[in-house]
Amino acid sequence: MTNPPQPFHGYSVTVTPSNPDSSTPQPEKNSAPPPTMIPGAPRFPPPKLQQDQFPSPLFQNPNLLSPANGVKSSVPHLSTPPGPPVFTSPVRPAAVPFRTSPATPQPVAFSSGSTLPTSSPLHFSNGSVELQHQVSLATEDSKLVNESSCALFSARKVLKQKKLANVQSLGFGALFSPGREIFPGPQIIQRDPHRCHNCGAYANLYCKILLGSGQWQCVICRKLNGSEGEYVAPSKEDLCNFPELSSPVVDYVQTGNKRPGFIPVSDSRMSAPVVLVIDDCLDEPHLQHLQSSLHAFVDSLPPTARIGIILYGRTVSVYDFSEESMASADVLPGEKSPIQESLKALIYGTGVYLSPMHASKEVAHKIFSSLRPYKLNIAEALRDRCLGTAVEVALAIIQGPSSEMSRGVVKRAGGNSRIIVCAGGPNTYGPGLVPHSLSHPNYPHLEKTALKWMENLGREAHRNNTVVDILCAGTCPIRVPILQPLAKASGGVLVLHDDFGEAFGVNLQRASSRASGSHGLLEIRCSDDILITQVVGPGEEAHVDTHETFKNDNALCIQMLSVEETQSFALSMETKGDIKSDCVYFQFAVQYANVYQADISRVVTVRLPTVDSVSAYLESVQDEVAAILIAKRTLLRAKKHLDAMDMRGTIDERIKDIALKFGSLVPKSKLHRFPKELSALPELLFHLRRGPLLGSIVGHEDERSVLRNLFLNASFDLSLRMVAPRCLMHREGGTFEELPAYDLAMQSDTAVVLDHGTDVFIWLGAELAADEGRSAAALAACRTLAEEITELRFPAPRILAFKEGSSQARYFVSRLIPAHKDPPYEQEARFPQLRSLTPEQRTKLKSSFIHFDDPSFCEWMRDIKFIHSG
Repeated sequence: MTNPPQPFHGYSVTVTPSNPDSSTPQPEKNSAPPPTMIPGAPRFPPPKLQQDQFPSPLFQNPNLLSPANGVKSSVPHLSTPPGPPVFTSPVRPAAVPFRTSPATPQPVAFSSGSTLPTSSPLHFSNGSVELQHQVSLATEDSKLVNESSCALFSARKVLKQKKLANVQSLGFGALFSPGREIFPGPQIIQRDPHRCHNCGAYANLYCKILLGSGQWQCVICRKLNGSEGEYVAPSKEDLCNFPELSSPVVDYVQTGNKRPGFIPVSDSRMSAPVVLVIDDCLDEPHLQHLQSSLHAFVDSLPPTARIGIILYGRTVSVYDFSEESMASADVLPGEKSPIQESLKALIYGTGVYLSPMHASKEVAHKIFSSLRPYKLNIAEALRDRCLGTAVEVALAIIQGPSSEMSRGVVKRAGGNSRIIVCAGGPNTYGPGLVPHSLSHPNYPHLEKTALKWMENLGREAHRNNTVVDILCAGTCPIRVPILQPLAKASGGVLVLHDDFGEAFGVNLQRASSRASGSHGLLEIRCSDDILITQVVGPGEEAHVDTHETFKNDNALCIQMLSVEETQSFALSMETKGDIKSDCVYFQFAVQYANVYQADISRVVTVRLPTVDSVSAYLESVQDEVAAILIAKRTLLRAKKHLDAMDMRGTIDERIKDIALKFGSLVPKSKLHRFPKELSALPELLFHLRRGPLLGSIVGHEDERSVLRNLFLNASFDLSLRMVAPRCLMHREGGTFEELPAYDLAMQSDTAVVLDHGTDVFIWLGAELAADEGRSAAALAACRTLAEEITELRFPAPRILAFKEGSSQARYFVSRLIPAHKDPPYEQEARFPQLRSLTPEQRTKLKSSFIHFDDPSFCEWMRDIKFIHSG
């Protein structure tokens, strides 16, 4: 399918805000030889037994409701993302028949239910057996019958010629989201899967089946396997009763005496606890915001949720829920790691440090109300904080005495336990400390030691099935490079906020409530023609020896740090040589334990046709998936600010090389025309090079570092929004019109919503703002829309609203492409909405802009000397 420039349709949204006077949410503040796995943290929903379940998106359009990561060799390496108290969403808008721009790409074609002729003219040899009377349950073409949004490929076809298929500037690959929720839910199989005895691949809808014997041919290695007679059938139609032979996505659920299956367990002892680790060195304004967020957080928890509360400063205070009349805590020293005797006295004592909400909600409220601001006259950055010791104590409490339970019986909590650190400053006391001052003579050595200690602590948490999320807020420098390894190695995230207010509260709730599976292992198998050269995502390479079971298992195995919905793996691929076959196969298998203690194996199988025609290949390219894969490979190398500046240059060179390799030469010119099939790609990459990920929009390097780490592990939906902002203009009657993210949208009589992934901006034109009634209605509608489209997003974005000409408006303006300097014909070509304006409105719009040197998209194209065909 071609990806032409999309028309910019208006769409209607009926908005009825439930709280139009609510205040504006406050801002919130990781190419080389053998590829490595680059770590970082996707949610697996409980399996669905019904096959008729469909989502209920707010706009009834998957393209609108999107909540929602390069190093080479034959053995790849792997290179995680971040709301008030449960701020209830306003009334949901009506269904909207519109297409997003950029649009969510179509997943790879899967077919199901149709068949090949019973007697195939092709004979596949397995050394001694010829498959002559075989059937396949998949059609030979690739028409979409059953879509899987788990796997998104940069193209829906593969070039047969190695030289063109492996052009690095464009590349080929896939984004795989193991925990992404699928609608309708995947089919459930409660038995062991049939797997290839040679390579370990799973039986699937593309396998050839011998009806008489029930034998099936593996699509990966082409070896013949038995099915213990299970696939023996009188006709091919009968095979459709097997879910794995009729659906591209299936979940194998292992149940038995050791597992309660996927039925929720009411016993609170089986619920994974959440431990809050709270900074005790906050000034009064920050503490007041934090207390409000903590009170709302406790009110949002279900009755069976178990919670622990720890405070840290120079000491570690572990709060005891057994004392109901007052806030009571046991105190441990913070200057060194807790000794075993102290931990045993704590754990085996009379105190209750983890308690279900139904029994301790009031106690938790008393504890939060008892918090007091920092009293000493010491600057924020110079205060002693033993964050590392506090996390060690939290881990010990979560583990508890379970390993020493009588008869060796250990009850496993469902999913991962979670530690949420609420930090207002750096770790400057105890293990893993960094000096208060960057000018300390021994700072480099202490920083290196702290980095290693924090990473080891994160790995220890991961070994104990505990995720550490670090939510930072305030004005004190947090020393992100020191704390990031702790969150990353455990499978958690680090998020910056401007304060402890609304956005912090929302993220606190979403961090604790997102489901998290454990013991995740991802296996990827491909046809022999395909080589995976790089993996970027929330995991690390796993060395799993399966050769005793499978003779020639060449699967790439990835140990997932946690199993959640909000993340994805970016896979870069190459062809080993010219491809002779008519199609290639990809199989993704994810094994994990879900929150209900069921062992799940999700298997996703994809078939892509191969083509000789370059034009047919380019028409199948999914511009947005290709852009995100390029962006993740690029961001992987942009570790520092200087690296980011260099990477902006590589974007220019990449665009020029794509035009040279796949474009056409302009007659009577040395310029190359960019291939029309990829018309959306240059603008997406232009947004990347000037946006917060690579550009200079973000003021502090810590902020860019946090955004980079979030992006490298983010799901496709969030990644796309972080690269290319989405611009929605408010219209009379509460409707919205989607427009390109150009500064030409800043029309004084309108309101505009700009969704940039981790930030959502609401801009009110000066003329509209002067009319109090219209302004209030537009702001309420925009706020409702902003909350709706980010309702499921983690991290929750900060939402800022401001008027034209205000100081905060610079956040909005800097993210829009400055097209006001372009000639009128170029403006209209790229921003058709201008044609609806009167000459007077055009003149007024033109005069409202302030000149600056940032180039427009058209100017950038001319600078790098290529002609855009869009």
